[in-house]
Amino acid sequence: MPSASCDTLLGDIEDIVSHEDSKPQDRHFVRKDVVPKVRRRNTQNLQEEENSPPSDSTIPGIQKIWIRTWGCSHNNSDGEYMAGQLAAYGYKITENASDADLWLLNSCTVKNPAEDHFRNSIKKAQEENKKIVLAGCVPQAQPRQDYLKGLSIIGVQQIDRVVEVVEETIKGHSVRLLGQKKDNGRRLGGARLDLPKIRKNPLIEIISINTGCLNACTYCKTKHARGNLASYPIDELVDRAKQSFQEGVCEIWLTSEDTGAYGRDIGTNLPTLLWKLVEVIPEGAMLRLGMTNPPYILEHLEEMAKILNHPRVYAFLHIPVQSASDSVLMEMKREYCVADFKRVVDFLKEKVPGITIATDIICGFPGETDQDFQETVKLVEEYKFPSLFINQFYPRPGTPAAKMEQVPAQVKKQRTKDLSRVFHSYSPYNHKIGERQQVLVTEESFDSKFYVAHNQFYEQVLVPKNPAFMGKMVEVDICESGKHFMKGQPVSDAKVYTPSISKPLAKGEVSGLTKDFRNGLGSSGSHTSAASQCDSASSRMVLPMPRLYQDCALRMSVGLALLALLFAFFVKVYN
Repeated sequence: MPSASCDTLLGDIEDIVSHEDSKPQDRHFVRKDVVPKVRRRNTQNLQEEENSPPSDSTIPGIQKIWIRTWGCSHNNSDGEYMAGQLAAYGYKITENASDADLWLLNSCTVKNPAEDHFRNSIKKAQEENKKIVLAGCVPQAQPRQDYLKGLSIIGVQQIDRVVEVVEETIKGHSVRLLGQKKDNGRRLGGARLDLPKIRKNPLIEIISINTGCLNACTYCKTKHARGNLASYPIDELVDRAKQSFQEGVCEIWLTSEDTGAYGRDIGTNLPTLLWKLVEVIPEGAMLRLGMTNPPYILEHLEEMAKILNHPRVYAFLHIPVQSASDSVLMEMKREYCVADFKRVVDFLKEKVPGITIATDIICGFPGETDQDFQETVKLVEEYKFPSLFINQFYPRPGTPAAKMEQVPAQVKKQRTKDLSRVFHSYSPYNHKIGERQQVLVTEESFDSKFYVAHNQFYEQVLVPKNPAFMGKMVEVDICESGKHFMKGQPVSDAKVYTPSISKPLAKGEVSGLTKDFRNGLGSSGSHTSAASQCDSASSRMVLPMPRLYQDCALRMSVGLALLALLFAFFVKVYN
């Protein structure tokens, strides 16, 4: 092609094309020899992209949620209920925190370290730009704390509305539901017991029989969150137990802030409930009773001894003493003396041979002297509790004990160490080596080397990891013991006993999907897999509006009506 200098005047752009260059029509005819390269489409990936919403989608019900729970078995039950409802609605419950879109943090307010972990988790979630919903006793008791500002909160009695709170949070809103559930002015135990849940262990059902308590302990922050006693009716608790056994559960834990106080607000009592529950426990399944304070068990000792001797009830009771000094107990407002505690323990040990008594002790409560502490040491030495929970005192904000003159931190730590040394000075299970016991296998040990079982006295027995044992009654010979456990060797000629219950649900499977709940969710309630999330998200468009939207719609309707009235009034005046 000839060059064209800047000094040459060109009449048209074609002036720079030589006769040797191909003409446009020549280039057109050459195209018939061009073979296009076909790009193969990845139809599988394309289908997944079409069915899956974008990662930043705000369509409710398709996100991944990580749930972390701290604290007692009551709190763990609440966490299982919240997980079940969210999974039934279509959310994916994940065990990978970094993979989750939203963190649901279910807190405990009993001690400072638990709240510190909770606060640190909130900070980490914020650093990773996660959506956050807070639950449990910490935000319920003190929702106005600075580090909770702007975050969504679901109260301990509002867990049946967790789906609404999560939906709004995912959309970028902050929602707080902290109210109490009432019926004709009477406070209820909490959310319905027949809600869906995902059991952490499919073989164990945790049933909260009541919430709150009748005490006003000066150190307790949980009272601020759970409030006064509110019990569930017996028939609802029995129905929940029946449903659990139908889903393959072989062990039930009854829990609350104080099981001994159960029923005092609704005209019944704990033994009456227990006898009703015993009637529906299948052969081979077991019931474990939770913590009870001494004052409320004293009047039921005879009946409690009979129940704890039942073959389908563990001969186990958790009775916190907290201190063996009457002066300290008075400052704690525990409403009993050491003699009351001893009376309960002595009676049960006599009437229920071999019973396991677990207890709690607080070291360094305000005003505790060396003599007070030595009385507590003597109590432990006398009874040699096989299960003892030793806690250093932590002043909780807003409690009367936080305003008392505190025991020096170093003294509290030393007393905690001294009592721990006493506890580890005796071996509670050595005398059981050589015994033959029936044990119920329900879980895997933390180191994954053994299965964990419990005998009639709810003492921990480690057995070999044979999958045939899980969820079964096994006969073992005790061959070794440690401070907190025994080891059992299965008897060679003994049969593995299968409880007369249904096959357990798979781990992570949603339980309790009742007809009422399915109707409430519509067709989306059963869509829990990733493949069906798109359909479930779209089907939710036909659901009735949640209560949050109903409230907004009602307020908007009232506002528009008032506006119309004002407009009509001004028109009439000016005319």
